[in-house]
Amino acid sequence: MTVKIINRSQHALPNYETIASAGMDLRANLDEPVVLNPLERAIVKTGLFIELPIGHEAQVRPRSGLAAKKGITVLNSPGTIDADYRGEIGVILVNLSNEAFTIENGERIAQLVIAKHERAEWQEVQELTETSRGEGGFGSTGVK
Repeated sequence: MTVKIINRSQHALPNYETIASAGMDLRANLDEPVVLNPLERAIVKTGLFIELPIGHEAQVRPRSGLAAKKGITVLNSPGTIDADYRGEIGVILVNLSNEAFTIENGERIAQLVIAKHERAEWQEVQELTETSRGEGGFGSTGVK
């Protein structure tokens, strides 16, 4: 699939790091470093603008290493970029650690995954098909 992209950042285009990678790293496009204090959030711009084909979305997801090592993650995760959005891609980062974290220009801050999606048509009914799970949710299938 081909996706149109405008790159107004100072960095190379996102790319897949390995042949089996699902996501591409997004980099912060900053004029100066941004400090995220504990429990603080900020929208970090990337300098990227995309045009997706209808029937696809781009999902902005956390980077596992940044989350595990530094407590930095993406709010509203995964964030959805719709096919008709033409604005700059921004990443809502939050600091869940107890220490301030400095985001530097060019730092890999999130992943971008392109995915197909379906459009649903609602069929209003009076009852749903029974299953063995039924209405059980939030841990109802057990812990092991």
